[in-house]
Amino acid sequence: MPPRALLSLLGLASLLALGGCAGGQALPLVARTAEAGPSAPSAIAGRHRIFVATTRAEDPRPGYVFGGGRSDATHYARVDMTVPKAHEPGTIERRYGSVAEPDKFFNAERVVGYKTGAVFKAALREDIRRHGGRALVFIHGYRNNFDDAVYRLTQIVQDSGYSGTPVLFSWASAGSTLEYVYDSNSATAARDELEYTLRTLADAGATKIDVIAHSMGNWVTVEALRQLAIGHDKDLGGRLGDVVLASPDIDVDVFRSQMQRYGKPRREFAVIVSADDQALRLSGLIAGRKPRLGDYSQAADLAKLGVTIVDLSNVRANDSLAHTKFADNPELLRLLGQRLAEDESPGTGQGQITERVNNLARGIGQTLGSAADIIITTPVDVLRIAVGR
Repeated sequence: MPPRALLSLLGLASLLALGGCAGGQALPLVARTAEAGPSAPSAIAGRHRIFVATTRAEDPRPGYVFGGGRSDATHYARVDMTVPKAHEPGTIERRYGSVAEPDKFFNAERVVGYKTGAVFKAALREDIRRHGGRALVFIHGYRNNFDDAVYRLTQIVQDSGYSGTPVLFSWASAGSTLEYVYDSNSATAARDELEYTLRTLADAGATKIDVIAHSMGNWVTVEALRQLAIGHDKDLGGRLGDVVLASPDIDVDVFRSQMQRYGKPRREFAVIVSADDQALRLSGLIAGRKPRLGDYSQAADLAKLGVTIVDLSNVRANDSLAHTKFADNPELLRLLGQRLAEDESPGTGQGQITERVNNLARGIGQTLGSAADIIITTPVDVLRIAVGR
């Protein structure tokens, strides 16, 4: 690697170590002291039952639940989370001490383990039935510890107003900046189990299964969807709903190959990109300067694959790496919640697409304090919307 590229790589690695893509030292998800401070309903903004399917090995340390090692078998669990009334949309109020303070921080009240997949499916079936047949699967990215992933899904569900059953699929990320190759291999090893988890949700009675993947989690997600297509069940018998690929850490050529095998989606996938994503810049350097899907500029080329490209390059980032814009902007999360709440497929008609884009522009224009450009490239047209100043 040329000296200049090496310096850039080291600089970006240092930046990544400071924030943006979670990671760092894993912390206990469950507090050592069960409760401190008011826990009355007036102190809590939301309660969420997060179902978990994971290829991580169990962590024997008290409160950690699952670690960064790989497991030979998938583990199943449920984490009961609370969100404080003091929560600000777009943020995660994390506890760093050993005492739970549910009036100030996200809090894991209880962790329930399921010994078998059958018991897990039965619990899912009951929860999905109570939530109108809807389920949402979140697949986290590179450098995420288990607690990072649980907190992020809880925040997404809370801020988007999602009303279905949330399911975290957590593959064995080491949670370390220097373990990129390990994480990539862990994600690849988990693709069969993600496919199985999606099928399990369908078998458990879900009538609309939405998927949100972030960063490297997109690799295992698109691979699992590709495998569904190979098995002649690409949309889970019509149950697959919205697929949101946020900041995808996938080689662009590989994504083209995956989508050519998958075929045109019945409901176009949403791919969220940003040219200022520094985490994907680092990934591209590691991958031999190959462009990543999440910061690729040729949106019209990708739209031909049957996806909608949402370019957030000029939307203000709240993290130093501009890698979590999809979850850090309260209005974007609210609009995501509206999208997930749609029952019917919006199709690809020009009028319908224009209406959706105009709604997006109006929503962002009402809440963003600074100018922002969002470029939405659909399979049939390219529409540019300028909002703000």
